[in-house]
Amino acid sequence: MTDNSNEIEVKPKADTHSSRESKNKPEDYIENPDNSGSDPSSLRSEVPSNVVIVRYGELALKSTGVRNWYEKILMKNIAAMLDSRDIPYSQIRREWGRIFIDTTDFHVAEAAADVFGIVSTSPALTTEPTLESAAIVCATLAKDLVLEGESFAVRARRSGNHPFSSVDIGRTCGDAVWSALENKGKHPRVDLSSPDKEIFVEMRQNFAYIYLETFNGVGGLPLGTQGSMVILMSGGLDSPVAAWLMMKRGVMIIPVYCNTSPYAENAARERAFECIRQLQKWAPGHQFTTYEIPHGPNLKAFIDICKRKNTCLLCKRMMYREAYEVMKKEGASGIITGSSLGQVASQTAANMYAEIYQLAIPIYHPLIAFDKTEIIDIARKIGTYDISSQPAGSCTAVPEKPEIGANYDLVVLEEQKMDVETMVLNAMKAAKILKF
Repeated sequence: MTDNSNEIEVKPKADTHSSRESKNKPEDYIENPDNSGSDPSSLRSEVPSNVVIVRYGELALKSTGVRNWYEKILMKNIAAMLDSRDIPYSQIRREWGRIFIDTTDFHVAEAAADVFGIVSTSPALTTEPTLESAAIVCATLAKDLVLEGESFAVRARRSGNHPFSSVDIGRTCGDAVWSALENKGKHPRVDLSSPDKEIFVEMRQNFAYIYLETFNGVGGLPLGTQGSMVILMSGGLDSPVAAWLMMKRGVMIIPVYCNTSPYAENAARERAFECIRQLQKWAPGHQFTTYEIPHGPNLKAFIDICKRKNTCLLCKRMMYREAYEVMKKEGASGIITGSSLGQVASQTAANMYAEIYQLAIPIYHPLIAFDKTEIIDIARKIGTYDISSQPAGSCTAVPEKPEIGANYDLVVLEEQKMDVETMVLNAMKAAKILKF
């Protein structure tokens, strides 16, 4: 847990990547500062960078040993994300409070922002940690960044030991920007409250980093730091979002699809698997182990033997038992559901109590207090909305009038009509393990 190595290095992936990875130093850009023919609308792709700054949040609150461990996992997850998208970089390194990715590819910042545990990223230029060097880079970038009539601001911060303050950085760099704009015939304005353009300077002990843009990250904790849990995956809107939210908290998921055929169409199965594939894109380097459990025979037994209104409750309790067997086999520590209180008839408070009565199983409901619109917003963000919205038919086992205020004692009495242990055993014997 206390491995103190601070770098991850990679070999060039291909000749094309090697050519893009040639060091693009600030001085190289400053030697040819005119760029007079550049289109301001394409400035984002025109601005050079040779490093991406990676910021994290609550990792900084951990003890030294835990923080070191989390940071190492985060660096590996960053490398896996970049490799999965075939984006070149030469090194991932860390300093106190920051991770840096050495690269000249602008797309690294966007890709790294999709890694769980990262709060934000910025493609930046590095230079010497002096006022003079930072001012030169700021002035050069500002010439094409700030247009006639626009206002600007320099945002400065520092860490380490320096003979100057953050105010000194802002003042010196701001003066240099002002002079550079005047020399180009522009009429600069400073607006610290709501500027048209901003230039950021982060002065650290060994380097100064100048950047213009920040990408918001997904936040949370690095995937893999909180063990693993089973997710009951249906392929609807809710369960993929629930899975993603727990992944955001560092949990590695083990998808379980309870196949209710012949009471569900094959399209429902394909939709669930497609959602799992989409979630896998958020977890490169961590291949999911997916279980498909034949649940139809058990569902038929409930319909044939028990009161019809209790079918959904008995179905869910059986799914929990099946998922629990997977949980024990995989050494996981809980079961995740997509339940949201009151969203459908089976998810009333009384029913959710009856579903878990006398089941000593750790169950997590990350969506319990979410509105449907909030769930949809996240589904769109993570790329599962269009998949989950595909028509797949409804479960034909759902009774016309399902129980909405279950008495937990009566549900247990219903189960006594069947050999539940044998039903679970038979389902698990027929289960399939899939790798996507």
